[in-house]
Amino acid sequence: MAQNGISENGVTEGVPALPFPQPTEVQEIRHTKIFIDNEWHTSCRGRTFPTFNPATGVKLCEVEEADKEDVDKAVEAARAARQRGSVWRRMDASSRGRLLHKLADLMERDRLLLATLETLDTGKPFLQSFYIDLDGSIKTLRYYAGWADKIHGKSLPVGECVSTNVCFSPALSCGNTVVVKPAEQTPLTALHVGSLIKEAGFPPGVVNIVPGFGPTAGAAIANHMDIDKVAFTGSTEVGQLIKEAAAKSNLKRVTLELGGKNPCIVFADCDLQLAVEETQKGAFYNQGQCCTAASRVFVEESIYEEFVRRSIENAKKIVVGDPLDPQTTQGPQIDRQQFNKIMDLIESGKKEGAKLEYGGEAVGEKSLFIQPTIFSEVKDHMRIAKEEIFGPVQCIFSFKSQQEAIERANSSQYGLVSAVFTRSMDRALSVSAALETGTVWINCYNALHAQTPFGGYKMSGNGRELGEYALAEYSEVKAVTIKLSETI
Repeated sequence: MAQNGISENGVTEGVPALPFPQPTEVQEIRHTKIFIDNEWHTSCRGRTFPTFNPATGVKLCEVEEADKEDVDKAVEAARAARQRGSVWRRMDASSRGRLLHKLADLMERDRLLLATLETLDTGKPFLQSFYIDLDGSIKTLRYYAGWADKIHGKSLPVGECVSTNVCFSPALSCGNTVVVKPAEQTPLTALHVGSLIKEAGFPPGVVNIVPGFGPTAGAAIANHMDIDKVAFTGSTEVGQLIKEAAAKSNLKRVTLELGGKNPCIVFADCDLQLAVEETQKGAFYNQGQCCTAASRVFVEESIYEEFVRRSIENAKKIVVGDPLDPQTTQGPQIDRQQFNKIMDLIESGKKEGAKLEYGGEAVGEKSLFIQPTIFSEVKDHMRIAKEEIFGPVQCIFSFKSQQEAIERANSSQYGLVSAVFTRSMDRALSVSAALETGTVWINCYNALHAQTPFGGYKMSGNGRELGEYALAEYSEVKAVTIKLSETI
């Protein structure tokens, strides 16, 4: 059964198979500088930082490190690009849509290179980079390209002599300019896309990319008086700092996509094997380094033992190894800090009385690989039940009643995504209505689409990305009221 366009043999339906990259065939990394005004720049302070292949520990290259001065230059370029009379401001909406389509075309052309860079920089298995990440990015560009000439105002009759027009300040697809700071651990694909933005024909200054660190480049963005909106994906702790900085600066709008401790509720009447496979996709995809990770799996008591048994058997099929090997399904963690955090949480699970059913160990002495790990008999008070692990750890709980499952699922500071597995549509709809999460998947997991809004409740953030709802986050509403002449 294909999920998210991926068939069982790892090939995306409708996408031709391409030669699998070999390490010796990887092209030289071309773009390592700061991208401002469609030009490549060295950092103002002359500093660089290394980026590593987490699978091997080998340094890939040095990347220019943006600081406050570089962010100021990027913001200045972005503001200039959106001034009245600029090329971008005068461009009609359909032309902006065509530019987004052109960028999608170029990403299709460079898909193999981009996927290889992503795998080298993150450790993610290549097939996931190529068939899931790149596919999703390209589809999202095309989706918003289609919106570019469809965002418009409304005329509202409010009496005989008055007309009101509601006008939207353009979202990215219809006129905003942006400054992008990629994660310092993984800047390479974003920088390559900068070259494609220029090649596609975007005017200078519309998109600017400033690789750097959170306390410097990130803080400069959050505190900048000339930035109108910040969208951030990352930890809840950093999201709180960004929101505070935004409030203390120019009260800029902020949307946040933060942590998750996502519950899956598996009822006894479900398709059991489907539930096992989908919850493990949720737990182990991208080495568990997903805000959507299925890290709390609540299983009805009568099927609990069988669910655990099948989960162990399924986990044994996971191949941990070289991300550039087509057989690999799990790569390394992103860096030593994250590796250590995961291992510490695994040890806490053992000490607090959870039953380690499978995995729980590092693979190799000095590598960043961790075995897929399954805990059963997990209790709600344990650290592994409350803290976001962000690693390949699946925690399986048991429950007796539907009401109990809902209450325990909701007893978290997070509220990003959840899932329900049952053959009863009445139960599925009833439970999904009760779950305090921004997304609920029924009999599936990680079903993300450009058309569907995505975001969280509680400390998982605020605002929505993707879908039509995201347009409101990148636009302003203006009411213009005109008194009409009473004469005929």
